[in-house]
Amino acid sequence: MSDDLTAIETWAGALLAQLQPGQRRVVTRKIAQDLRRSQAQRIAAQQAPDGTPYEKRKQRKNLRGKKGRLKRQKAAMFKKIRTQKNLKIEQDENQLSVGFLGRVARIARVHQEGLTDKVSRKGPEYRYPARPLLGFSATDQTLICDSLLRHLSAF
Repeated sequence: MSDDLTAIETWAGALLAQLQPGQRRVVTRKIAQDLRRSQAQRIAAQQAPDGTPYEKRKQRKNLRGKKGRLKRQKAAMFKKIRTQKNLKIEQDENQLSVGFLGRVARIARVHQEGLTDKVSRKGPEYRYPARPLLGFSATDQTLICDSLLRHLSAF
């Protein structure tokens, strides 16, 4: 995987070096937006970068609250974490990054690496299974190349 990224970096670096700094900033912004959209769609599909599905949530033991009511467990994980508010873009004319900041970054790191964390502020600790939120897939690499070529063909 790192060899593929190095090859893309070398190829794209030569093309980007020919552009003015303002044009590079526009290109990296567009690529970063495309990457963020791709990552958000993959998180919504509940898949790791390699295409494997996330491990299912642990079932709650007590699903009944008040008499006659059944608490329903939400099916989709990471609904709010994949929004533009939380999945941030940082870029300039030479580099770009897509990731999480602040408290959301801590939560994302726990799930990305499968660490132990408290379920709630005063609750018990739980070892979360590794659910990689961010990462490069083969489609992301082709997305970068296509986005760069699309922008360069407009000139």
